[in-house]
Amino acid sequence: MKSIAIDMDNVIVDVESQYIKWYQQKFGVTVCKEDLMGKPETEGFPNKEAVYNFLLTPGFFRTATAIPGALDAVQTLAASFQVYIVSAAMEFPQSLIEKYEWLQQHLPAISWRNIIFCGDKSIIATDYMIDDHVKNLDTFSGKGVLFTAAHNINIDRHTRLNDWNEVLDWFAKETM
Repeated sequence: MKSIAIDMDNVIVDVESQYIKWYQQKFGVTVCKEDLMGKPETEGFPNKEAVYNFLLTPGFFRTATAIPGALDAVQTLAASFQVYIVSAAMEFPQSLIEKYEWLQQHLPAISWRNIIFCGDKSIIATDYMIDDHVKNLDTFSGKGVLFTAAHNINIDRHTRLNDWNEVLDWFAKETM
């Protein structure tokens, strides 16, 4: 059975919307997704340091919502592939337990054996990787899939898929 590593942030979990929501709650300023297009993740906000600090704040990861279609798609893929959830969570240790609890709540069928929290994804040796950061795909030895997020919109390398319907369609064709 072929294997897929699937990133969490901005692939399964809508971190962009969480930034926007938390920024509005803290500062009363609404930032639109369009304001984030083509910019590093915190650069589209007036106070980028505050946004970075959200990543260190209890509750940030735990209360984020799923990207539309992600949960069903991951379960669909798990029926035909060995699915691993892979997150470079070590930079933000607060996120470790929150991400694990989030997965237990939203994707309980994914075994703890298939959850990998690491610092450097270049160690991942699955057949495929779905990620929103090109730096992780550039060092990946398998077939990389760039999942569209505001910060990567101008990147033109790797196979780009824009949503979970496209992911399922692409993998259906890959396995024919």
